[in-house]
Amino acid sequence: MDSEGENSVYLNSLVSAADSFSDGDIRRTATSSAVQQTLFLIHSDDPTLKVQAAKEIRRLTKTSQRYRRHFSNAVKPLVGMLRSESFESNEAALLALLNLAVKDEGNKINIIDAGALEPIISFLQSENAILQDHATAALLTLSASPATKPIISASGVFSLLVEIIRHGSSQAKADAVMALSNLSTYQDNLLLILRAQPIPSTVSLLKSCKKSSKTTERCTALIESLMCYEEGRNSLISEDGGVLAVVEVLESGSAQSREHAVGALLTMCQSDRAKYREPILREGVIPGLLELTVQGTVKSRTKAQTLLRLLRDTPYPRSELEPDTLENIVSNLISQIDCEEQSGKAKEMLAEMVQVSMEQSLRHLQQRALGLV
Repeated sequence: MDSEGENSVYLNSLVSAADSFSDGDIRRTATSSAVQQTLFLIHSDDPTLKVQAAKEIRRLTKTSQRYRRHFSNAVKPLVGMLRSESFESNEAALLALLNLAVKDEGNKINIIDAGALEPIISFLQSENAILQDHATAALLTLSASPATKPIISASGVFSLLVEIIRHGSSQAKADAVMALSNLSTYQDNLLLILRAQPIPSTVSLLKSCKKSSKTTERCTALIESLMCYEEGRNSLISEDGGVLAVVEVLESGSAQSREHAVGALLTMCQSDRAKYREPILREGVIPGLLELTVQGTVKSRTKAQTLLRLLRDTPYPRSELEPDTLENIVSNLISQIDCEEQSGKAKEMLAEMVQVSMEQSLRHLQQRALGLV
């Protein structure tokens, strides 16, 4: 049997021993031996043994926080493998580092400090789709740490991530928009992200993914953040179906996605009501807003009501005889809707909203009568 086969058998036997014995001391001894043997191999000069060790690290750290801590000393040799000209070494190291970084802030920082960012960014530009996918996933994981965001942001990675959202695989697109969303929370990054022109590709991704997905949530979160700037708002308005894509998420997305969607539209309308009111109304936003006022999160309900007030013909009460109630605001909006289908749906939603409001008021009165409130 060759040395590679012997090492493989040895590693497997040690891990099996750790998994099979019930005695705590024996288990810890076997685990420690497997870790030490794997660390010995990852630090060796033999490329084949290093790949074997990287694969073992990936396997052991896939679901184990304990093993992620045990293998923190493997970060430097794994980063060194990223600079190899061997695809097998690159892939094995990327996947091992990815697992080491999951839910481990210390490993994230160590990976960046060891110089992994430069080769990972080079893989984002690789013609090899597999390496590009793995590198995007690694960057997503690393960008989740507040400590690494400044370093990643300074690398000028934004345009590369936008390019992946535009032309990458389905998984890479989702990972890239999530990485951008992570990085958008760091100060001053929004303007840098805007310069990479992310809105067209993000809207395109938003149109293609399931409205209930995590990807949709991150797309709408990113769009909401970018609506704080005129350049972002203009980009969304000029993108074919851009506002409609946000409205569709408002109607049928997850609770968090709907909150981001209504937030994006509200930010637009608050920034320049005269400019954005008609484009928003034109996409049939009223039924979705009505539903949010009774079924959304607390933030969604508040934002939906505020947006409804801004969307009517005047944002102020018309007279004391027509008080500024939500029902009057919506009735005013419905009278302005030209499309019969949209108007009918809005009227149905208004009736449902009023019914829910009445039921809530009745419950409140009953609770007061019972002394519960």
